[in-house]
Amino acid sequence: MPLDRRVWLECRTLVSAGHQVSVICPRDEGQPAHRTLDGVRIHTYRPPRPRSGVGGYVVEFLYCWLRTAVLSLGVARREGFDVLQACNPPDTYWLLGLLYKVLAGKRFVYDQHDLCPEVYSARFGRTGLLHRGLLLLERATYATADQVVSTNPSYQEMALRRGRVPVERTSIVLSAPDPDSMRRAEPEPALRSGRDHLVCYLGIMGPQDGVDRLLGAIDHYVHVLGRTDAHFGLLGFGDCLDALRRDSTARDLDDYVTFTGKVGPEQITRWLSSASLGVTPDPKNEFNDKSTMNKTLEYMAFELPVVGFDLVENRRSAGDAGLYVTKDDDAALADAIAELLDDPERRARMGALGRKRVESSLRWSKQEPAYLEVFRRLAPH
Repeated sequence: MPLDRRVWLECRTLVSAGHQVSVICPRDEGQPAHRTLDGVRIHTYRPPRPRSGVGGYVVEFLYCWLRTAVLSLGVARREGFDVLQACNPPDTYWLLGLLYKVLAGKRFVYDQHDLCPEVYSARFGRTGLLHRGLLLLERATYATADQVVSTNPSYQEMALRRGRVPVERTSIVLSAPDPDSMRRAEPEPALRSGRDHLVCYLGIMGPQDGVDRLLGAIDHYVHVLGRTDAHFGLLGFGDCLDALRRDSTARDLDDYVTFTGKVGPEQITRWLSSASLGVTPDPKNEFNDKSTMNKTLEYMAFELPVVGFDLVENRRSAGDAGLYVTKDDDAALADAIAELLDDPERRARMGALGRKRVESSLRWSKQEPAYLEVFRRLAPH
């Protein structure tokens, strides 16, 4: 916090409505253990050492659960709370919610950011015993929650169908940007590294996020199409960042690609304001098809056309602001990028349409009433 845009907007909405809000989360570099920011009390713990593989994830999740549980006792004693909201992944905080429900009469809200069983399948390419375990954890979370907050209709449908949650205990609150704070500023030509265009990726860099597919597309763009007119800014971090950097070097792309690492709002504004388009390279699978990509909405807020694979929720978000690649092929993604870079009028038209969608229907202020209604019922003043 506050880099998680969705949760930060939720917190500020609750504070503005008169609620007291305390947050427990891992500590970012340079952050204090405890602080108050914009009226939100933030309590942090030292993050676990990064690990790989299934066993590593189990250790990380257990560590985070225990640290969160300990900090929650301090919040309950010193600050008090009526509702515990948990965001996933992982789907393990239902047990903490259940303990507080049974022992202290608290209410539990499940703000579902991901479909963990589908994430597992996308990351590891299999199902099996652990996949069934994730389904059980998800089912327990659904059953414990007094309200399930879904980020889009596909996730709500999963809560209704797979979780058997009554419809009145579900709400849709989109992960929408705030167009007042996310808007295009003056471009910085230096970020293009002397080239005509800057193409950006913004987001997490895990196995399911398709950044490796984007590098494949950049390879095709540069070495097959023979184009040298674009620089590519890859903004973000994740499990695959080091491997992606090595892959970029192996493909002889380092002169065309900048990896920024973790970025905050100011850096995001600089890069996206200087870009010609944004790429959502997440490949088509059951998880990505059902998930709203925050990066797509953020590109739209900055008046950028979107190029990406044809995903159900991606198309639902971007509409005519997107160019959708129906062929599961890196070269096809590169061709789509080249097609848009060669058509400035189309880019401008798509960018304007995307910004209009954000301002009119996808902005956070349109989501606030549904979110506040959850707490009006569960934690009335």
